[in-house]
Amino acid sequence: MMEKRMLQMSILGFGCLRFPKKGGRTDVAEVEREILYALDHGINYFDTAYVYGSSEKVLGEIIKRNGIRSRMLIATKLPHYLMGSVEGAEKLFREQLSRLQTDYIDNYLIHMLPDVNIWNSLVKMGIIEWLQEKKAQGKIRRIGFSYHGNTQNFKKLLDAFDWEFCQVQYNYMDEHTQAGRAGVEYAWEKGIPVIIMEPLRGGRLVNDLPPKAIEAFKSMEPKRSPAEWALSWLWDQKEVSCVLSGMNSMEMLEENIRIAENARAGMLSETEKRMLETVKEAINERIKVPCTGCGYCQPCPFGVDIPGVFRCYNECYTDNPRTALLEYLKCTTFKAAPTYASLCKKCGKCEGHCPQGIQIRQELDNARRKLETPIFHAADAGCKFIFRKSRKKQ
Repeated sequence: MMEKRMLQMSILGFGCLRFPKKGGRTDVAEVEREILYALDHGINYFDTAYVYGSSEKVLGEIIKRNGIRSRMLIATKLPHYLMGSVEGAEKLFREQLSRLQTDYIDNYLIHMLPDVNIWNSLVKMGIIEWLQEKKAQGKIRRIGFSYHGNTQNFKKLLDAFDWEFCQVQYNYMDEHTQAGRAGVEYAWEKGIPVIIMEPLRGGRLVNDLPPKAIEAFKSMEPKRSPAEWALSWLWDQKEVSCVLSGMNSMEMLEENIRIAENARAGMLSETEKRMLETVKEAINERIKVPCTGCGYCQPCPFGVDIPGVFRCYNECYTDNPRTALLEYLKCTTFKAAPTYASLCKKCGKCEGHCPQGIQIRQELDNARRKLETPIFHAADAGCKFIFRKSRKKQ
């Protein structure tokens, strides 16, 4: 009976982090209008999380009011960094079911799972038995995780459990960073569906593009918007199962539905792919460190994720410092064994292996000064406190 109720996942998913606001609060009426429109036009995958403010609660109210639960695939996330124990996970899960006004979750993710070490600590707590019990009861349909980090750690996580899906940040600017194309293809080879988040990098692949990138887009026929090019780049790849978009206006929703209706694997020509490489080069002209993410400098004897640090440092200039700091925290700090720049002891081992000839020690110091702000140090202290508390409960 459970399998009969499973829906086929739509290739376009509705990201519920950035619901539209009115007067500083979520505009529930507008959210409801957009969700119903999305459902009527083929979107059935809705992604939220415990830590997305009022998102789960608002979504639950709309579901109940309109009787639409059976038409939807709901994805939400377990904040492992808040649970402390399996009993804590149970408490959080019950609260999520209450917020969403449902008795089951279609896709349940371990939120921001950074590496195998954290997964192993959760396993020791009994998370696998807990998840499997929930699945046997029909309260969780699929088990997965969301990820920010490098390709190597992503592959290790994929091999650590029989995951039924995964969620990664991926776009044409992150082709060789984060999980990257290599990670996405590895998941596909293992038969694990890949859900894409941040396909437009929070809108930054649409807004504030450099003039050279805009000219490259204008040179192509037929004309497509920057958003259409970014989404088409993803759907061109057979390994991509679903692309999430935080559609916080009806105009954006309508555009993305139109793009999805014409999407297919292999849709881009070689000329179009070369044009997107030109766009990437134009955006990358703003970067400070010419790191390609090859990983030849790894492993660092002191645990620094050198390519990850440089990616976030560059994002201070290609995107904005606030976004870069958040990425830096996700990728280097929110884990039991941090990997940030200030761990560098300036041994110089990395520089002998760098094909780009980067002065890694100096650039790590520059990144430290730029990224490790008072906000960073406060978050780092909080993270260490949470992990100490979690270890004591094991």
